[in-house]
Amino acid sequence: MNKRLNGGLAGLLISVLLAPAALAANPAITDVLTADPAALVHGDTVYLYTGHDEAKDNKSFYKMNRWLVFSSKDMVHWKNHGSPLSLKDFKWAKSDAWAGDVAEKNGKYYWYVTVRHRDINGFAIGVAVSDSPTGPFHDALGKALITNDMTTDTDIDWDDLDPRVFVDDDGQAYLFWGNTKPRYARLKDNMVELDGPIHSLDLPNFTEAIYVHKHDDYYYLTYSTGFPEKTAYAMSKSIEGPWEYKGILNELAGNSNTNHHAIIDFKGHSYFVYHNGGTPKGGSFRRSVCIDDLHYNPDGTLQRVVMTSEGVDPVN
Repeated sequence: MNKRLNGGLAGLLISVLLAPAALAANPAITDVLTADPAALVHGDTVYLYTGHDEAKDNKSFYKMNRWLVFSSKDMVHWKNHGSPLSLKDFKWAKSDAWAGDVAEKNGKYYWYVTVRHRDINGFAIGVAVSDSPTGPFHDALGKALITNDMTTDTDIDWDDLDPRVFVDDDGQAYLFWGNTKPRYARLKDNMVELDGPIHSLDLPNFTEAIYVHKHDDYYYLTYSTGFPEKTAYAMSKSIEGPWEYKGILNELAGNSNTNHHAIIDFKGHSYFVYHNGGTPKGGSFRRSVCIDDLHYNPDGTLQRVVMTSEGVDPVN
């Protein structure tokens, strides 16, 4: 090998070694507006499920008609799988493809979503199913799972929002949801029927966006509080409580009034997935998903999330 070629290869190797590692950035997805994230870890892949803000500006209100799916093996590079589920897939729904969550059980993937019911006043929760985490999904019931006339202890018609489904270690699935009033119920093994009564939860200053996850020996219940929203959390040794309030986990999400999140463990790291209005012309009705690290203290409590512009490091 001549000296010029050898020197060129050496220089190239040095430049590669000294080049900064690829980093994510927040917002994590910028080619399309995304909101109300849910995340599912399956094998070596994270699947990200979001709503899609279509409002032209931040002076009107939410315009949302479909949901989107993305996947990543390193938390940095995200593949867009398009929209495998939309409002029109629920024939009984009238409008508003709002927040949802996806759970896997018995080889099938169940997507629980918020929509406004066509015939029953108020918002409702529907469920779609697929054999693949990227869809296509179809209505699993042909009707709503939760309707506003099933929850009559509030004076509002938007109290049935933001479903979160948690499958415990023993295989029992639970549905959590609510706005101003947090609720939960067991699900039957088929994932499309309630298995018993609807229970209320006692959480201070609860607004919406309830989320439940487990890490080591503790269950964590996180939720949006106040308005504009921050994220608070509580802990328990049991999925059915009692829940001990622990304080604020995440501050106001920039210029977004809402603060909707998901929490996952992936390849030895923990992540807080949320949205803000951080893209150009972004705001409360034009939101974008962000990802930052989540850290646990030795006693199991959570460290406050540090929202960053840089995002997270890639993982292998």
